[in-house]
Amino acid sequence: MRRFVIASCLLLCLSPSLMASQVYKWVDSNGTTHFSAQPPQGQTATSINTNVPVSKEPPAAEPAQRESFNDIADPEQAAIDKKVKEEVAAKEAEIKKYCESARNNLAQLQNNPRIRMEVAGEVKRLGEDERQAQIAELSKSIAETCKP
Repeated sequence: MRRFVIASCLLLCLSPSLMASQVYKWVDSNGTTHFSAQPPQGQTATSINTNVPVSKEPPAAEPAQRESFNDIADPEQAAIDKKVKEEVAAKEAEIKKYCESARNNLAQLQNNPRIRMEVAGEVKRLGEDERQAQIAELSKSIAETCKP
């Protein structure tokens, strides 16, 4: 009885690989990839081995779980990560402040035809050409630096 059970289990385990048939892959003249049990006539086809099991990647960990794992596994790396995050946050705050100031300046330049600027300690009125150049320069800077 024991041999019958063992033999039955072995046959069940081997049956999926024995039942697998040959699969062919080819690309037609339109660039569409096809899969079939029979090779196409007049075209070259690649044979695909269906007996090899496909490895599954482990599911990605949640970001919060990864951070806590890094804290436990390597405190030095966690300190570096924290420092980098603080630097990135500081730079983002600086960019946000710059963008707000640049947008305010652009609005002033666009809405007021008479603009005075302090250059080298003396107040100077901008001409229309200078004002348009300042508008173009600020618009370009905002487009490159600031998020919409």
